[in-house]
Amino acid sequence: MINSVALIGLGAMGVFFAPRLQATLGDEDFCVIAEGSRKERLQTRGVTLNGRNYKFTICEPKEGTPKDLIIMAVKYTGLEQAIQDIRQFVGENTQILCVMNGVESEARVAAEFGWEHILYSYMKISVVMKDGTADFDPDGGKVHFGEKENTVYSERVDQIRALFNRCRIPYEIDENMLEGLWFKYACNVGENLTCAMLGIPFGAYRVSEPANQLRIGAMQEVCRVAAARGIEIPKRRLEEQEKVIRNIPWKNKPSTLQDLEAGKKTEIEMFAGSMVRMGEELHVPTPISWVFLQGIHVLEEKNEGILEE
Repeated sequence: MINSVALIGLGAMGVFFAPRLQATLGDEDFCVIAEGSRKERLQTRGVTLNGRNYKFTICEPKEGTPKDLIIMAVKYTGLEQAIQDIRQFVGENTQILCVMNGVESEARVAAEFGWEHILYSYMKISVVMKDGTADFDPDGGKVHFGEKENTVYSERVDQIRALFNRCRIPYEIDENMLEGLWFKYACNVGENLTCAMLGIPFGAYRVSEPANQLRIGAMQEVCRVAAARGIEIPKRRLEEQEKVIRNIPWKNKPSTLQDLEAGKKTEIEMFAGSMVRMGEELHVPTPISWVFLQGIHVLEEKNEGILEE
């Protein structure tokens, strides 16, 4: 049974979990991992979700003790530091969910702690967070998790499922987690990066055919790379996504565009960078991802003032 949880990354994905975990487990058995200025900010200001302010128990990495479950909800740029920060929290029976975007984070974490500690996971929820404030439907999305295949649930999957039921955290256990991970990746590369490079919200997909052609072309690149790795993304999932994308609130913006507008470094290397690298390794052309990679790096340079005379 899972009775203690640590969360690292109290951003757009982390806030999906934190209030419900705190309400069920209490301050002694749920904590957020942070140190330095981030720790001070979370202790003094907390985060505001749907108009309510929350403050959580903060644990510094050096003071960590083993937890039953660790949820990693950091940005790609923070993954290596997060791996170091959770070390003291990983015990013999600790399980880890790395819910960040991309298709390579589980393998990276497993390289440090072993696959016996890692389950596959990803998120499906649209959250816009700015300056520690977010407004979103807590039941409007879910966390997907599980072993690589889940025709029969393993003991550790059952334990996390029981915790999420207790905490009323929406979830789904995919029968084929790699298919789900790669489909989410295809959506991110296509939908997220098109919006980011063109500076448009999700609503643009309702009216702009050129934007849709770019989005669809990028998703098809991901499907071809996935197929070269033995992972098939069913055509029906892409067709169903056409309905989903047109029902996202018009003004909602994906994470990469939010990062650019805030002047932050993006996760472009995790999205397009990984696509280009995998494409080269597998001899699968990825021209749209290459343009996204170069184009969004230029926008980052613009934010940094590099392009000013």
